[in-house]
Amino acid sequence: MNFNPIVLSIPIFFILIGIELIVERFTHKELYRLPDAIANMSCGITSQLSGLFLKIFAIGIYEFLYEKFAMFTLDNTTWWYWVALFLLVDFAYYWAHRMSHEINLFWGGHVVHHQSEDYNLSVALRQSSLQIIWTFAFNLPIAFLGFQTLDFALISALNTLYQFWIHTETIGKMGWFEYVFNTPSHHRVHHGRDPKYIDKNHAGSLIIWDKMFGTFQAEEEKPTYGITKPLNSWNAIFANVSHYVEMGKDLRQIPSWTDRLKYLFKKPGWLPDSLGGYRPAPLVDKRSYKKYDTPAPMALNLYVLFQYILCLVATALFLNHADQFSLSEKVFVTLLICVVVVNSGVLFERRVWAIYSEWARIVFYPLLLTALTYVNGWTTSFYILAGVYFVVSTTWFYAVQKKNVVVQMA
Repeated sequence: MNFNPIVLSIPIFFILIGIELIVERFTHKELYRLPDAIANMSCGITSQLSGLFLKIFAIGIYEFLYEKFAMFTLDNTTWWYWVALFLLVDFAYYWAHRMSHEINLFWGGHVVHHQSEDYNLSVALRQSSLQIIWTFAFNLPIAFLGFQTLDFALISALNTLYQFWIHTETIGKMGWFEYVFNTPSHHRVHHGRDPKYIDKNHAGSLIIWDKMFGTFQAEEEKPTYGITKPLNSWNAIFANVSHYVEMGKDLRQIPSWTDRLKYLFKKPGWLPDSLGGYRPAPLVDKRSYKKYDTPAPMALNLYVLFQYILCLVATALFLNHADQFSLSEKVFVTLLICVVVVNSGVLFERRVWAIYSEWARIVFYPLLLTALTYVNGWTTSFYILAGVYFVVSTTWFYAVQKKNVVVQMA
């Protein structure tokens, strides 16, 4: 089994999300919307899948530097080793996170986490597939200092896990705890798109870094969540490339190669003076502001939810046993899962191509399972599973279409 603290914590994530849903029910607050929550979790799935390939690359570089160039031999049985490692990992996270907001190229790898216009525990799962490309280098000095690779990976994972619970509106301010640690109140500010909140509170576990380096902002009025130019899509794959698509459009307008290079490394919103100069974050009119929404009938909600739960189970099993698959098998399974998460999002958008994509998927996947069962000599229960899935999915999706629930859109 592949030991990954984040993957192993998936059941805890969903228990806590369930508790938050109960709180929503009793407090009558509108914390969750199904398409947004599914899009958030889909970005988490694609992040974990891409991590099978990219994290190995990043950890491999860390291990190489540790083995060849570590300046010290440190004893990991001492208490100060773990305290120092925790502080260094959190410090590196602060700067990696801050630069992900202040460098346009890096922002393209981080923007995914900020795209949701809601703020709940599912948003914590909304992670980028590409951010590690730009941020892993911030951790490499820790390898030079002599902190072992597995110890670093463990503390990094725990630092990520800590940040799950702070993505909620159900917990208010926390008194003395807020002077040292990152909290829901501090992190709500970080997710705000209001000009006063943008690029504030980059902390991982400790808020002290923001207070030391001038990026702290206390929560005052309720933030408006999301990004200054809303994504307006539930497509998890598009969410990961959308900023780079916009960057490509801007780069084509910039005539000077010098300015194009500046554009990559300046703050998001920068343009040369000849094209109007820096574009600051616009004020948010809270009276007229409306979230992106695609109201869907219950029949479609239930169908997508059914398919998505199956996808979550299959993904968790795959991630827990990923080390048993070859590279080509990992790529193939990753593509199969990505088709499900994309369809699950765009079906809510009523895209015409999503209808054909979903029909192709619910026919192809049972056929694939049947073929694999035959070739590998698996138990006949897999034939039954493939047949049941095909019958249930085809009849259900046909019924959804027949009721004109899936309206074709361009």
